[in-house]
Amino acid sequence: MKPTLFVLAAGMGSRYGGLKQLDGLGPHGETIMDYSIYDAIKSGFGKVVFVIRKDFEADFREKILSKYEGHIPVEVVFQAVTDLPEGFTCPPERVKPWGTNHALLMGREVIHEPFAIINSDDYYGRNSFEVMAAELQSLPEGSTGHYSMVGFKVGNTMSESGTVARGVCQERDGLLTGVVERTSIGYDEQHNIAFTDDDGSKQLLDFDTPVSMNFWGFTPDYFEHSERRFVEFLRENIDKPKAEFFIPTLVNELVAGGTAQVKVLSTDSKWFGVTYSADRQGVVDKFAQLHEQGVYPERLF
Repeated sequence: MKPTLFVLAAGMGSRYGGLKQLDGLGPHGETIMDYSIYDAIKSGFGKVVFVIRKDFEADFREKILSKYEGHIPVEVVFQAVTDLPEGFTCPPERVKPWGTNHALLMGREVIHEPFAIINSDDYYGRNSFEVMAAELQSLPEGSTGHYSMVGFKVGNTMSESGTVARGVCQERDGLLTGVVERTSIGYDEQHNIAFTDDDGSKQLLDFDTPVSMNFWGFTPDYFEHSERRFVEFLRENIDKPKAEFFIPTLVNELVAGGTAQVKVLSTDSKWFGVTYSADRQGVVDKFAQLHEQGVYPERLF
């Protein structure tokens, strides 16, 4: 069975100042998502599921989904702050969504096969989809607890417009042992990649250090773990308006507890995205170059 691609498209780009998901950045107005879907199809994915907000469904269907008709089956699910397990009521002051793992839970009714999950506003590159599709397709039917993630080289994920936050991967024998969130990763005066540690000291990162860009591969049992842990999360955080239920948090817990193992998939793909508004023109230029080099055809769809 071909794996499914699950695309997180419910968020707003606060630093960028708009709906990055609908911004045309390619030569013919292609969105970053268009490139992800094109690469996923070429790499062997068999279905795409989008999680979006209900309030921009009409625009999304008109501007995005209509392109994919006849190319790959597509489904849409919705994330809302009020979508909580039985016994919980969303506090009236809660505006912010409950995080990436809550968004992932929205797919539990329509995904029953191994799946990968990505952000809608990140460009991941063809090879990252190829290595993930190959891994998911290699799993024996009914597999549980055999997860994966694409480990990008941190040097292939930097922004020239400012610092970035990255989940730095810790691994042993190709398996993930933990993800440590590092903020304010940037270039120093010598153009080394560096961040400030918790104690205030400067730390350097090798170019090849693997980082998570939220490109995960799961088997459907992950939904069960997510539902159980989300209840625990809400018991502890229901009254905290900014608390979020993140994918790496649960993955770390499952790995530490021996419930799951996560294979780190190496890729030479270069990630890029519009983290800051100043990044936009650079992304437009990169897509133009990829078309000129023949990586992508004149029109994707």
